[in-house]
Amino acid sequence: MSSLAALNPNADRIGGSNVALQMNIGAAKSLQGVLASNLGPNGTIKMLVSGAGDIKLTKDGNVLLHQMQIQHPTASLIARTATAQDDITGDGTTSNVLFTGELLKQAERYVLDGLHPRIIVEGMEMAKDETVKFLSEFHVPLNEKNPDELRKVLVAAAQTSLRTKVRRALADHLTNVVVDAVLAVRNGNDIDLHMVEIMEIKTKSDLDTKLVKGLVLDHGARHPGAARHTDNAFILTLNVSLEYEKTEVNSGFFYSSAEERQKMVAAERSFTDDRVRKIIALKNAVCTGDKSNYGFIVINQKGIDPISLDMLHKAGIVGIRRAKRRNMERLALAVGGYAVNSVEDLDPQCLGFAASVYEHSMGDDKYTFIETASEIAKSCTILIRGPNNHTVTQIKEAVRDGLRAVRNCFVDGSVVPGAGAFEVAAYLNLLRFKETVKGRVQLGVQAFADALLVIPKTLAANSGLDVQDALLELIDEAKSAAGGGPKEAVGLDLTTGKPLCAFEALIFDNLSVKKQFLHLGSIIATKLLLVDEVMRAGRPQGKDRHGEDAEGPED
Repeated sequence: MSSLAALNPNADRIGGSNVALQMNIGAAKSLQGVLASNLGPNGTIKMLVSGAGDIKLTKDGNVLLHQMQIQHPTASLIARTATAQDDITGDGTTSNVLFTGELLKQAERYVLDGLHPRIIVEGMEMAKDETVKFLSEFHVPLNEKNPDELRKVLVAAAQTSLRTKVRRALADHLTNVVVDAVLAVRNGNDIDLHMVEIMEIKTKSDLDTKLVKGLVLDHGARHPGAARHTDNAFILTLNVSLEYEKTEVNSGFFYSSAEERQKMVAAERSFTDDRVRKIIALKNAVCTGDKSNYGFIVINQKGIDPISLDMLHKAGIVGIRRAKRRNMERLALAVGGYAVNSVEDLDPQCLGFAASVYEHSMGDDKYTFIETASEIAKSCTILIRGPNNHTVTQIKEAVRDGLRAVRNCFVDGSVVPGAGAFEVAAYLNLLRFKETVKGRVQLGVQAFADALLVIPKTLAANSGLDVQDALLELIDEAKSAAGGGPKEAVGLDLTTGKPLCAFEALIFDNLSVKKQFLHLGSIIATKLLLVDEVMRAGRPQGKDRHGEDAEGPED
């Protein structure tokens, strides 16, 4: 009788004779098999069908792992670890799953030959440390002193990421959009991507997606006579109620005559009208002289009632109400000025300025475009267009990954050669490192090195190339280029199957993505290798600690 059976005869247990290890390895290999065909620009697309019959087409590993119904505990653990990488760096989910599965697959050979998993784990941890050290030297620093060269590298990094998400022509179109968006909101190395508004409009073609230097609101002016297009407009950002409001507590009023009631109504109305008059006074103060033909736009987070809208319209002011709270900060960063919480504090310094404000109608939907010609604007909008919901969703997911790829370049201060160049260079480095390691731990180092090659292997397979021929030629070329540094690193040309210089081909990956890929993949694989028993934990649902139903005994 096992120890667990002695503690609980009814316990569920998987263990003995490497059964638990085989279960974990099998789950990792199965998950690897599902996602392998998605890797790279030539990866295939998966169709996800929900219980309600909704269909989603995607090749984004993060989306797949979130929406697939994974029930196996080991596969679920690997999926959560891989999606954590996407939360941190925005990319590398599929690579993480492939690397984790390959580490376990390589270790399985040695375990079946009788090698203890602890020895393999020790070798893998040594190999991981050596590879991370190698990565810290195997990168190309950004040259921020040369704007043209900097932009070329940023475009290449964004392009490398986007081509794995969407078709080539669309990826090339989106590349400049995401690079310009990040450069617009960049403040040194502090890049807040929340200042990039992503607006979706289901119309036209996916290639009509564009960057708007300013903000796009998903509603228009409420007054029927409001101007639909205004050039050179002052922008007042408000968080002040311009409508009649009820008292916060239940209250009642008693009038002795109809005249008293009329006076009460007039007093309540004058409270709101006084606020509107102060806005009109500010408009009259700034729109004078050579600026008398300038427009004046009020964008309010709270409501504006019809009477107030009419007063503003008669004064030549366009009122837009119920703006989303998340757009208030973006608006101030895009056009300047600051949000005002009280009309008592109105001052020309609080005003922003937009080169153009216009309304675009599409059926029953209205959109307000607030565009600025200022180069100091620190907020912008990516306007995503597409003929259907599937296309719009796919572009939105790709744009988010592209934005984070560009941001990672600034955060890391460098990029890593792509197209499998880093993995092959790290593989050769580990072979040299293995010669300095004594004993059976060498096998763990070898397993780690072989697992790294899963990336170029999968890229070749997904491109319809002969995997062995392409890999052998790539390794031979990398050996002759060894010692040349990252700018001489050799990757795989997915069109011809021949080796290419990743630096000259402008194929770059993010340093942080590779680092997380190495850390998370090796950690989860080594932990799973040391599992020798799987048992069901926790109390059974519906039972208390005395074995009775949680609702209590029946009467």
